[in-house]
Amino acid sequence: MLLLGLSLATALWSGVQAINAEARASYARAAETLGQDQLSRLVADRPIPQEVYVTLRRAGWLVSPVVEGRLTVGRRSLRLIGIDPLSLPVEAQQVEFGEGNALLPFLTPPGLLYVNAETQTRIEGAELPPLRLSESLPPGTALTDIGQAQRLLGSGPTVSHLLVHPGSPQPPLDPALGLVLQAPQDGSELARLTDSFHLNLTAFGLLAFAVGLFIVHSAIGLAFEQRRPVFRTLRALGLSGRMLTGLLLGELMLLALVAGMIGVALGYGVAALLLPDVAATLRGLYGAEVPGVLSLRPGWWLAGLGIAVLGTLVSAAQSLWRVWRLPLLAPAQPRAWARASERALRWQAGGGLALLTVALGLMLGGHGLVAGFGVLTGLLLGAALLLPVLLWAGMWAGERLARGVLAQWFWADTRQQLPGLSLALMALLLALAANIGVGTMVSSFRLTFTGWLDQRLAAELYLTARSEAEAAEMVAWLEPRTDAILPIFSAGTEVLGQPAELYGVTDHATYRDHWPLLQALPDVWDRVALGDAALVNEQLARREGLVPGDPLVLPEWQGEIAGIYSDFGNPEAQVIVSTDRLLALHPEVSRLRYGLRVAPEQAADLAEEMRQRFGLGETGLVDQASIKGFSLAIFERTFAVTAALNVLTLGVAGLAMFASLMTLSGMRLPQLAPVWAMGLTKARLARLDLLRTLLLAAVTMLAALPLGLALAWVLLAVVNVEAFGWRLPMHVFPAEWLRLGALALLAAAIAAAIPVRRLARLAPSDLLRVFANER
Repeated sequence: MLLLGLSLATALWSGVQAINAEARASYARAAETLGQDQLSRLVADRPIPQEVYVTLRRAGWLVSPVVEGRLTVGRRSLRLIGIDPLSLPVEAQQVEFGEGNALLPFLTPPGLLYVNAETQTRIEGAELPPLRLSESLPPGTALTDIGQAQRLLGSGPTVSHLLVHPGSPQPPLDPALGLVLQAPQDGSELARLTDSFHLNLTAFGLLAFAVGLFIVHSAIGLAFEQRRPVFRTLRALGLSGRMLTGLLLGELMLLALVAGMIGVALGYGVAALLLPDVAATLRGLYGAEVPGVLSLRPGWWLAGLGIAVLGTLVSAAQSLWRVWRLPLLAPAQPRAWARASERALRWQAGGGLALLTVALGLMLGGHGLVAGFGVLTGLLLGAALLLPVLLWAGMWAGERLARGVLAQWFWADTRQQLPGLSLALMALLLALAANIGVGTMVSSFRLTFTGWLDQRLAAELYLTARSEAEAAEMVAWLEPRTDAILPIFSAGTEVLGQPAELYGVTDHATYRDHWPLLQALPDVWDRVALGDAALVNEQLARREGLVPGDPLVLPEWQGEIAGIYSDFGNPEAQVIVSTDRLLALHPEVSRLRYGLRVAPEQAADLAEEMRQRFGLGETGLVDQASIKGFSLAIFERTFAVTAALNVLTLGVAGLAMFASLMTLSGMRLPQLAPVWAMGLTKARLARLDLLRTLLLAAVTMLAALPLGLALAWVLLAVVNVEAFGWRLPMHVFPAEWLRLGALALLAAAIAAAIPVRRLARLAPSDLLRVFANER
């Protein structure tokens, strides 16, 4: 059981670490693409005309143009990068073109597309230029000549940004060009953006590891209990306590290394199973491309072995201390370990209360994600430490209130078994609380997110034109065929020293009736329509402590905040003003996107007619249902890993109960034999044992319910706000509690099945032998 528990604990932890290591390696590769971690860039808030590149070269700037964009290939999206290999800095060389005329196929039609092996498999068969392999490129990225990229993306004679040669002269920039010199990135933007996601994964890995360690702690404690006579004999023969402790420590380290290697191997399998869902989540939420195939990296498997050894030392510390400190003949006394455990309950209660106090202090005075997870740790571990104390008090009260000898024996015997079962019950408490807490969070998020989508995606169709001329033609054609055409224009801006996205909104009932506002001034939409006020998203409001009525300063405009709206899934600051105000501040804004209001039953026919008339593809005209379906699919994939880790954690907790019950069943014969000898049948003893297990599991479930709800509240009100900048309302789902309670009782019954069956079929001679035994 020690090997099994440690292997599972290490597997869950190292599996999560393997996923995180693979993702971070991908971020690092993405950061190195075209030397963006070494080279400065000239950027603008809109596509840069090629004439600007020519102007800069003539002015003495050594720059190289780059085109970037998303290319839809089938149902997948590809990051396409176009370069000019003749002017590209050496630091940005991503692929080897070869010597001589090897560059000609890249420069001349139909051109070449460099991708890595995984991306090649993903897009093979699509109508694209010939593919060439280059493992130096990150997954989901393709490299081609700038002319080919402009053709494939339909971007025209424009570039995305300009790479600056290191050490080259930098003459003054003409402000009319609208360019900004951006320093090399000091780290991956994706890595910073996804930190909260990986921190959540790490937290679940730690929780699963902690639950697994309860098996290890329980197995070590019960194994030492089984070997009391051996320890007594060795000590009586002259073996010192220090030597005995050293030998036991060496034995445990050997087992830890074996279990660690098994756990790392199992963790590789867990990570390989979960990685596709994680990759889909990161791609959908953050646009981060993570390979779907796992690499064997020394860092995480060495960390897996290290944490297996560390976990064993932590789990064995109490038992080793008792072996070292107990008097010579104490291990021979049948109740010595139980009495030592009961004395430890007082210290355990103090430790649990201290951890809960620390959690409360961090919640009231702490800031940041680390403080949020500190609250979770203190809450979970504090409650777990207090559980055996509460159970002991309950059993003591049951014994005092019991009427009849058998009832008194039942409560007293249950109390005596608590030291051996407490760790398994603590593991079950953590697993159940995690399921309740995370389930409540996910279900609350799903309910809120679905309602939010219904509000935000009120238009029946969403149009994206290929050019402004085409957009004007479409708008003219649509005016007599729609109830309203709502522009969706945006531009980059700056708010309170940080970059933000500025959107325009048209004064229409669609927004007045549907847009989700968290706080607002009276007549909020009238204020926005007049052009004197703005709406800000929750993330910006929380970061800067803004409330409705506060002043808001944008470049060349000052107004007031009329309202704050929810904006799930967006980590960036966002501001909404009237469309007229947006166009006055940014007349150059791209006017390509529109929301179309039509009668719902006419939407499909209008979409089909537009596709045929204007040759629109799948992304040019999207219906409301498709966007909602895509968003909800991303949502479900996002929490697939969480659900899997919840199930695994609950399974490990069930195994902890099975391990404890199996070990205790062989050690309890001295307590059961006298009761059997006085007339209680083995079948009734077995039923009482099953009842005891179900009772303890039910009480643990009742204790897990408030703990799980507290966990959900901390996740929604503390961790989520610190990680993403928005707060979700908390909803409760009692039906899920009943289902989980039934599952906990079923797990307890399965864990007790073999020990109970063994007791019911025990031979009378085995019970009689107890009276002749030295015990």
